[in-house]
Amino acid sequence: EVQLVESGGGLAQPGGSLTLSCAASGFTFASISITWVRQAPGKALEWVGVINPHGDRTSYADSVQGRFTIPRDNYQNTVYLQLNSLKTEETAMYYCVKGYFYNYAPSKAEGDWGQGTQVTVSS
Repeated sequence: EVQLVESGGGLAQPGGSLTLSCAASGFTFASISITWVRQAPGKALEWVGVINPHGDRTSYADSVQGRFTIPRDNYQNTVYLQLNSLKTEETAMYYCVKGYFYNYAPSKAEGDWGQGTQVTVSS
């Protein structure tokens, strides 16, 4: 059974940082790209970025380029989302999704999703 479990969310101040984790199981992790998606309250799903299986290629939404980073550890079957210089409007539920999705947010019927982790950016 495919499982993705996000963690690391919480409260951050504007300009602050958080690191989210996505622990995966039930598939050959090192062969699969992982995508991050977020959903702010009352808004549509938004694609954040994606990392390839080897971890040497990443792509990011323009809105987070230069502030967010997606590394992965294939020995620990974990992908991370490092969020820096956070903005209040980035308060959202953050999800990791199994598979390669580029520059669009998949629907929850596409791929396998974790349950999400809440990030709140507030002073």
